Amino acid sequence: MEEVILIDVNDQEIGVGEKMATHWEGKLHRAFSVIILNAKGELLLQKRAASKYHSGGLWSNTCCGHPRSGESTVQAARRRLQEEMGFDCELHEVFAFHYRAQLDGGLVENEYDHVLVGRCDDPSIVPDPDEVGEWRWMSSDALRRDMQANPDAYTYWFKDLMAREEARNL
Repeated sequence: MEEVILIDVNDQEIGVGEKMATHWEGKLHRAFSVIILNAKGELLLQKRAASKYHSGGLWSNTCCGHPRSGESTVQAARRRLQEEMGFDCELHEVFAFHYRAQLDGGLVENEYDHVLVGRCDDPSIVPDPDEVGEWRWMSSDALRRDMQANPDAYTYWFKDLMAREEARNL
């Protein structure tokens, strides 16, 4: 059973909850979104595998997930980066934000999302096909134009993240 960290509005841990139950009930929990940039300043995007329990087949940031109890957000983000995209790199937090979204299948994302950024120029990216359907590098300008032209092709949280002032320099 996978658990997530339940938090209050100040991102203080108040307990743990089973992951799926937390998403069904819309409880506030801690999450992270990783954005990897290359030397050209392009963002590494992933198209979530169609089989994912929500938002399958949509384009999103490099990877995302939830820290486990006793695990720092950076540790969790590096773990998921390795699990989803097949590589690891240094990450640093650039900002955090809260969002709430009704997703397909009756699920609710109610997350305090820590956004971490890293750099990778290694061409040997080998994603887990159970997590990632496709991947590509994209400039932030091209990404923002495509998000406007094709908003339904992107995950809710990634569109929210990219629309924030703190993300303007990505």
